[in-house]
Amino acid sequence: MRPTDLAREHGISTQAVRNYERDGFIPPADRTPSGYRVYTEAHAAALRAYLALIPAYGHRTAGRIMTAIHDGDLDDALTAIHRGHAQALHDSDTLNAVHEAVIHLTSADTPADRPADTAVRTVGELARRLRLTPATLRAWEAAGILAPERDPATGYRVYRAQDVRDAELAHLLRRGGYPLDRIADVVRRLRTAGGADALADALRDWRRRLTARGVAMLDASARLGHYLAVIDR
Repeated sequence: MRPTDLAREHGISTQAVRNYERDGFIPPADRTPSGYRVYTEAHAAALRAYLALIPAYGHRTAGRIMTAIHDGDLDDALTAIHRGHAQALHDSDTLNAVHEAVIHLTSADTPADRPADTAVRTVGELARRLRLTPATLRAWEAAGILAPERDPATGYRVYRAQDVRDAELAHLLRRGGYPLDRIADVVRRLRTAGGADALADALRDWRRRLTARGVAMLDASARLGHYLAVIDR
């Protein structure tokens, strides 16, 4: 196969194919005596796998998976995949939690037997829970997304159950590509339990994104499994 053969299948440029080879996302091509690249079915399978990994795990992780495979480190590639699945599960769990919070806030009846989260967290504890930095949480506070109280004795920020919920929601929407000002508006609406339509729209949009990502993961797994079978022949 020529570079144009691989490029044409995916609607990309031949330069992109050469760049993917340079970066280790597809294996090195053989050369003809005159210096032209010669690709095989293995290269085609690698390119299909790499391009399928992008919508499933993102460009950076997709590249890491492919380079790890070509470096002979399948365990590292699988670790990156497992982390992507863990993040997707975390996103789904968070989305479900936020959805429940909306239902509770917009419903007059909340189950009396549901245990309340009374834990008070510091900025460091909340940052570790969300795998963020304290600086990010302070930036969200400046944007109006978070409104933690201050310990009267120390002056340190304290985050209660509602603050944790707001931070989880902000983290979810931020990963969905929402700007800080829009997230702040959604969180304000959630706090006041009014105008839930904006929040419901955001959650439906993120649910569609999560579903699309899950389907992309299935497709990427099939493509990557085929590529591994090709190179193992």
